Amino acid sequence: MDVIIENGLVFDGQGNAPRQRHVGIQGGTIATLSEAPIPRAPHTRVIDARGHWVTPGFIDLHTHYDAEVELAPSLSESVRHGVTTVVMGSCSLSLAVGTPEDLADMFCRVEAIPYATVRSLLEERKTWDTLGGYLEHLGQLPLGPNVASFLGHSALRAHTLGLRRSLEPGVTPTKDELRRLESLVSEGLDLGYLGLSIMTLKWDKMGGDRDIRSRPLPSTYARWSEYRRLTRLLRERGRIFQGVPNISTKVNVLLFLLESMGLWRKTLKTTVISMMDPRASRGIHRLIGVLSQVANRLFGADFRWQALPEVFDLWADGIDLVVFEEFGAGAAALHLQDAAKRADLLNDTAYRTRFRGQWTNKFLPRAFHRDFNESRILLCPDASVVGKSFAQVAKEQGRDAVDVFLDLVARHGDALRWYTVMANDRLGELERICKHPDVLMGFSDAGAHLRNMAHYNFPLRLLRLVREAEKRGAPFMTVERAVHRLTGEIGAWLGLDAGVVAEGRRADLVVVNPEGLDEKLDEIAEAPMENFGGFVRLVRRNDAAVKSVLIAGREAVSEGAVSPALGRERGFGSVLRAQA
Repeated sequence: MDVIIENGLVFDGQGNAPRQRHVGIQGGTIATLSEAPIPRAPHTRVIDARGHWVTPGFIDLHTHYDAEVELAPSLSESVRHGVTTVVMGSCSLSLAVGTPEDLADMFCRVEAIPYATVRSLLEERKTWDTLGGYLEHLGQLPLGPNVASFLGHSALRAHTLGLRRSLEPGVTPTKDELRRLESLVSEGLDLGYLGLSIMTLKWDKMGGDRDIRSRPLPSTYARWSEYRRLTRLLRERGRIFQGVPNISTKVNVLLFLLESMGLWRKTLKTTVISMMDPRASRGIHRLIGVLSQVANRLFGADFRWQALPEVFDLWADGIDLVVFEEFGAGAAALHLQDAAKRADLLNDTAYRTRFRGQWTNKFLPRAFHRDFNESRILLCPDASVVGKSFAQVAKEQGRDAVDVFLDLVARHGDALRWYTVMANDRLGELERICKHPDVLMGFSDAGAHLRNMAHYNFPLRLLRLVREAEKRGAPFMTVERAVHRLTGEIGAWLGLDAGVVAEGRRADLVVVNPEGLDEKLDEIAEAPMENFGGFVRLVRRNDAAVKSVLIAGREAVSEGAVSPALGRERGFGSVLRAQA
């Protein structure tokens, strides 16, 4: 054997009770699961897993690693937490087809990724412009985790119609353009893309400095009839329709549910973001949970919400936070890239009246709570406000909280850093979400919102949530079911060969120390990104929770240390293609 993991409690990723086993790995494959000790060879690497859990590698089904994988293919921020398979091409975005400028304009503002870095990267390295060429390119990278991808509808639409036509209200594709879109989707499915991702949320905006800046993404201009022509191909192949509904109004999620239904036709596998318990709409998660159960059990749908097993918290530098795209005044500020021009706008009396009216309007749809009591200033050149909420500062100064916020942003810009919690702050409701039968566990957005979120370790946080419930005598899920939710359940639903521990399967494994599943999983830190010009992102580092991570039988992480070979040598992750 090349590697033997001895004495571990092995979870198979299919929900079965764990068993004490030794795992023998040979040539990147699990060769044996044995009750008896496995003979060693002189070269065998032995990992002692006594007192540890051995699980399949975790699957992150919603990332935006499309850009980062080009500069830092180790994707070590996910791998260090046990993630061995990531899915890209989410939210209608993909780098598979399109010009470097068009792709950078589509990708960077939406996902809060450094524009100059991504555009120069694409201009330097993008040699492909076909769906097949993109997968071949990915396969030549020294990948850390395994990578799979959706077809991004915004990218396909801009590539087919031309970016400007794809962003014109009222413009519908010609018959030839629709046939071309269908041909691209069909080609992508043949190549093993997981399915199609779309975007209907209009607060995801174009970036760059052209006159198309601040228009919603191309996918949002499509009529539902256009989506339906493409979902017909997905339905025939048993592939997946991934979407972002309008989470402000929440109404068009009904269209996704209807599209998934299988009465008098084949079911369409559909997944959208996200089942949460938001402060802005308490109880909405219970309502949508009932809707999906009705659709799945009575109307033949195969519909899944994506969900996170943790508090959904946000950090912001000034006003640079995607939730401000939700209303017109916030989007107007984010439209301006020049700091001085933005400050002038924020100080304008008429603008403040508009901002205040929209911020406080109880009748406008919202996903963000817009409550300055629910904030905490973390850093500011004015030390007197640090540690306080904007509402607290306003009360001390006898002023309106909106004016205090806009004053601080106008004066200090990105030097003002603050924090808030958007959702999932009630433990009982969070547990209810995690055990809902229509949930797929994961929505990390890894590789995006680099200064705003850090959900890379969500698998470990689910395991802790389950373990802590057991400790206090109020279990809501078994550990084996939690592992299944993070591995085999996702792999089977996506149609990927991943997420199972069994003889003959690829040796993507995690050795978890259950004693390390503690409060350190929540601690936030900052770390420079590899090859991103010193850009610093939010991370959570909890090395005690993961003893070892193996990808294709090679040890990628050991005792918290990432292998120097990860992202530099091939032989770890592969490009995974959807299976029928």
